[in-house]
Amino acid sequence: MKSFFFISLIQDQGGPSSRSISALDWKSSPSGFTDLPSNSHRSTATDPRMNPVVYLTRVESFSASHRLHSLHLSDKENKDIFGKCNNPNGHGHNYKVEVTVQGSIDPRTGMAINITDLKRVMQVAIMDCLDHKNLDQDVPYFGTAVSTAENICVFIWSQILPQLPETVRLHEVRLHETDKNIAFYRGEVG
Repeated sequence: MKSFFFISLIQDQGGPSSRSISALDWKSSPSGFTDLPSNSHRSTATDPRMNPVVYLTRVESFSASHRLHSLHLSDKENKDIFGKCNNPNGHGHNYKVEVTVQGSIDPRTGMAINITDLKRVMQVAIMDCLDHKNLDQDVPYFGTAVSTAENICVFIWSQILPQLPETVRLHEVRLHETDKNIAFYRGEVG
């Protein structure tokens, strides 16, 4: 199974001040991207004036089966609401899950989190629990919660959160149930 990650960089506290921007001699690179000024000798990760916050996303894929069926509804209501996804024999998906963490770059390592550590957390929290499983029968959480994409996101969040180091914050769990059905969770409660 393929896995990969993305990194994006933002400036904490709303970005550099307008004074610091105007003091820099910006130039455009031949590629069309804006580079740091040629006289800049400091990395944003080691510059004490800047506290860069990065978002790191790792992607994994897993296969699982489930049946959308609520114990709070009658069989007819389940059939009406969930349609073919309420098939008593279940159905399956090849899920793609993206886990995004947020943290400041450690000036010693240049990383917010070692990607190997995030990979290990995702292996335990997602792959070991969900890959090639019948979600409704093999995962106790779904004994009482309907195994919708939304609830799978919440479950993955609850599994990952306690395993992360304190240096990063879990930002988002995004689940692609199909190419067209995507759910995400950011820890909010309503």
